[in-house]
Amino acid sequence: MFRHNRFILIVLFVLLALKHSNINAQNEKVELTLSDAIEIALSESNSIKMADYTIEKTGYAKKGAYASLYPNINLSGDYQRTIKKQVMAMDFGGQAMDIEVGKANNISAGLSASMPLVNAQLWKSLKLSALDVEVAVEQARSSRISMVSQVKQSFYAVLLSKEVYYVYKEVYDNAAKNFEDTEKKYKVGEVSEYDYLRSQVTYKNAEPNVYSSECAVELAIWQLKAVMGIDLATEIDVIGSLDEFTEEMLSSSLVYDSLSIENNSELKQLDIQQSMIDETIKMTKYQYIPTLSGSFAYNFMAMGDDFNIKWNPYSVIGISLNIPIFDGFSKHNSIKQYKMEKNILNLTIEDTRRNLNIALKNYNDQMGTYIKNYTAAESTLAVAQKSYDIAEKMYECGKATLLELNDAQLALTQAQLTLNQAIYDFMVAKASLDELTGVDYIPNEE
Repeated sequence: MFRHNRFILIVLFVLLALKHSNINAQNEKVELTLSDAIEIALSESNSIKMADYTIEKTGYAKKGAYASLYPNINLSGDYQRTIKKQVMAMDFGGQAMDIEVGKANNISAGLSASMPLVNAQLWKSLKLSALDVEVAVEQARSSRISMVSQVKQSFYAVLLSKEVYYVYKEVYDNAAKNFEDTEKKYKVGEVSEYDYLRSQVTYKNAEPNVYSSECAVELAIWQLKAVMGIDLATEIDVIGSLDEFTEEMLSSSLVYDSLSIENNSELKQLDIQQSMIDETIKMTKYQYIPTLSGSFAYNFMAMGDDFNIKWNPYSVIGISLNIPIFDGFSKHNSIKQYKMEKNILNLTIEDTRRNLNIALKNYNDQMGTYIKNYTAAESTLAVAQKSYDIAEKMYECGKATLLELNDAQLALTQAQLTLNQAIYDFMVAKASLDELTGVDYIPNEE
């Protein structure tokens, strides 16, 4: 109920595509962007559904509290059949007499109504019910913010694992090519047996990295599906690469003093709890105020030995005043207890603010470090790529050894992995920072 209908239609379209793929047992993979993954998670995740149900539940509870302001109307009816009539012993002129009293059939019916006229405690409880709804709404917002952060981090993990796979696959392809060239040279006597065996070992050592990185991709995709709340058997793939987030990373000019934790969901929930304690204290104090209520009743009664009886109506209207005088200091002690709870909550809020500020600065510093790591890795990658190209040409011409070529390949691999890791670390830290500062997810209008 918090998402635009347009995005709901998009999500339903994607889900129908997923369902159609499963029903027809096709191997076609549904490709998802980051926005698609987030929208599906916000629609299908059980934690989000439970948060929405909680809001509805507290909304009904609030309506139930307001019902106390309306008249309470009841219709009642009663029938009694006398089996043995009551006997009364009386003395008339010195002579004892036993007289049966009552009738065989006793029927009564009536309509009664009551409502509070002056009840300050009841009025204040309505404010508490409204705060309960606020807590539920904020908890739902927290669930959505957390879900968006989890989906982003899982999505980035898939992109990183795919980049690692591409790097190791390139290393494997280069090792296979070098082994093939070395084998040809070895057969014509241009290289030694040591170089031939060394290239073969390098080629074989590159295989496990390809297999393990391929498994890492599958595991990351499974983790993403679990976070999204979809069937793990659904075949999906992600669209994009970590390079697409380079501009966002380099354009970030984060300043610690400009960031705020005031929109943090945990802090907002604590603030609402503080307001609830204040209202509870006021409500307890209002118990000292007298209450006034009104009532009305209209009844019929009929008695007779048969059912040919006459109905006799009667009605009353009344006002009830209740003045509290002494309750054994129960309200006084309750107020003291709530004040102690407020003191504890204030200390909790203070500690939470302190920890959030520390985490805020930590994320800010980490992201600055990741930007520096990326800049350094970018320049290193250009040099490592050029170095490898030169070593490869020199090895083909017989002017470089296989060891030198392997060293150049290792340096290139490390530079590529460091570059991708820097982007991934930055985006994960940014997702955590958005969750910390309480940034609400804004769907992509495209």
